[in-house]
Amino acid sequence: MSHFKTRIAILDDYQDVASIHFEHVKTNNGTITIFQDTLPPFSHPATSEDQKKQLVERLLPFSIICTMRERTSFPAELLKKLPNLKLLTTTGMRNAAIDLKAAAELGIVVTGTINSGRSDKPGPKERHGPDSTTQHTWALILAIARGIARDNAAIKDGGWQSGLATGLTGKTLGIMGLGRLGVNVAKIGIMAFGMRVVAWSSSLMQEAADEKARSCGLPVEDDAREKTFKATTKEQLFETADVLSIHYALSSRSMGIVGQEDLARMKPTSFLVNTSRGPLVDETALLDTLKAGSIQGAALDVFELEPLPKESEWRTTAWGTGQHAQVLLSPHMGYVEEETLALWYTETAENVERWLKGEGVLNRMN
Repeated sequence: MSHFKTRIAILDDYQDVASIHFEHVKTNNGTITIFQDTLPPFSHPATSEDQKKQLVERLLPFSIICTMRERTSFPAELLKKLPNLKLLTTTGMRNAAIDLKAAAELGIVVTGTINSGRSDKPGPKERHGPDSTTQHTWALILAIARGIARDNAAIKDGGWQSGLATGLTGKTLGIMGLGRLGVNVAKIGIMAFGMRVVAWSSSLMQEAADEKARSCGLPVEDDAREKTFKATTKEQLFETADVLSIHYALSSRSMGIVGQEDLARMKPTSFLVNTSRGPLVDETALLDTLKAGSIQGAALDVFELEPLPKESEWRTTAWGTGQHAQVLLSPHMGYVEEETLALWYTETAENVERWLKGEGVLNRMN
């Protein structure tokens, strides 16, 4: 394949991280184009036909497209409009935004990354401690509970103390989805803040919750013989949590799994935190709940449509004023760490090199 002049696109590189990792890639007189913005998703109901056309026109010239997680989706309908596309790289080894079956049928190879760096060099040193998303979750929990953003804005506006902080010690941490991330967040709640943990997912039984406690080095029960991770019903989860943190996998079955009835069960003093996926929560119901001040606040890293449109109510509402609840927003930063992105782009660049040389690619997904 080396005799072709290949056009390569790197999408959604907001911080221009990729360029240094692709400097050594020999494109055989081809080109590498880096896009630092994201166009509206092809299949979203709010995306106009003109916007769909703009996305196709952007992507059409490229035979290799390098994506970043789910920032740009590739449904079958879009893939069919990209006849030049031969290699589609993503980061991580799961990406629900790419139709892998359609890609295979169209002869498009899809590859991922495994956080190992280049295959011909020593891998990164093993890191111990909480992962990036867990750290970000706790940053949001602490910031919304302590009023950090509110007080920061007040001081810079010439004010001083503008509200009360909410303590976490002894409070109930609700975990929706007790997988790897849910367990990590729950463990910190227990060990750092003495919180009580209740958890729910559609298939979680108490025996499994007990095993998850053991696996992370915690006792199954505390001194009062209360379960360390107490499996509960969905209704009880929303009714009892002082902080409810979402760590649920997004699928066609779980979209909108948090709805108006669930939010109505929450305590008026409670906080909702979502670092998982925006479509898990009925966005209209959450906006209504927060505008009415029915809960104390929410801290969100993910949204139904990303990036948030300029006119989004998340941007334009005067949160924390009048009856409106406190709202803390971050732009899907849960995984956006310097070291992680460097590894991903290093692996992606290697796969692009291998493809250009006609060699077998690594971490193929289809």
